[in-house]
Amino acid sequence: MADEFIKGFTLFIVCGLLWMVLAGWYNTAGFEATQLTAATTGSGSVYDQIGYILRDGFMWAAIIGPLTFWLFIPLGRAMRGRVNN
Repeated sequence: MADEFIKGFTLFIVCGLLWMVLAGWYNTAGFEATQLTAATTGSGSVYDQIGYILRDGFMWAAIIGPLTFWLFIPLGRAMRGRVNN
C-alpha cells in the first residue's frame, strides 16, 4: 500500500506544482489581482495554446491521479479479494 500512496502523492505534488507555475504565468495579471484562478486573457500564440492545454492537463492529473492510487486501486483490490473468496 505504501507504493500506491507515494505514487499518488508524487502525482499530486509534481502536477500541482506544474499547474501552479503555468497558472501563474497565464492567469496572474498583477499582484493585487486574482491569482492562479483568474480568466485567461487572449488566445495567445501556438506556444501559449500548448501551455493552456498542459495547464488543464496538469490540474486534472493532480486531482484524478491521487484519487486513482488512494481510492480506486485499493477499492478494486478489496472487491476482487471478496469476489475470489
